[in-house]
Amino acid sequence: MHTVQDQEILALLCTDPQTGLAALLDNYGAMVHGIVRRVLPQADQDAEECVADVLVAAWQNAPRLQRDARSLKGWLCVTARNTAISRWRTLRRRGTVPLDEAIAGDWLLTPQPTEAEERIQVLVLELEEPDRTIFLRRYYLLEPAREIARLLHMTEHNVNVRLSRGREKLRRRFTESEREETRHA
Repeated sequence: MHTVQDQEILALLCTDPQTGLAALLDNYGAMVHGIVRRVLPQADQDAEECVADVLVAAWQNAPRLQRDARSLKGWLCVTARNTAISRWRTLRRRGTVPLDEAIAGDWLLTPQPTEAEERIQVLVLELEEPDRTIFLRRYYLLEPAREIARLLHMTEHNVNVRLSRGREKLRRRFTESEREETRHA
């Protein structure tokens, strides 16, 4: 499921980390930064450290990511979001960042099992367009439905309907994949 470009980046991360990190930053830096900034909008230094942490995690996990058939882009989305949420929680405990309900809904505060997250990530990336883009923008980039609708030239209602139907489709596929895994175990 890796693109040729992702395969090249992962190979570089394993053989020439400095060049690999530069390629990773060129191709996915803006996306990672955008995800982190959605969770940490007022914490400039912490956001930059989070982006660096995600890049280091990609470098450290490059051999595993090369072996697995998972999407590098999807892995980076999930890792950026989780890293930013962890940093946000730490800052909140220290009292340096106020709780912003628009950023931290209940689902952000609930830890997700890594294996299940990865399975859902693969299922989301298998969605057809525009549903894949809608899901990535809504649940990974944390964009509001109104903004997604504007970007995709749709109505907000249409985006919300696609999200609702997509969640049901993902739930069914996730359940089927669990059954399939159980049968083969």
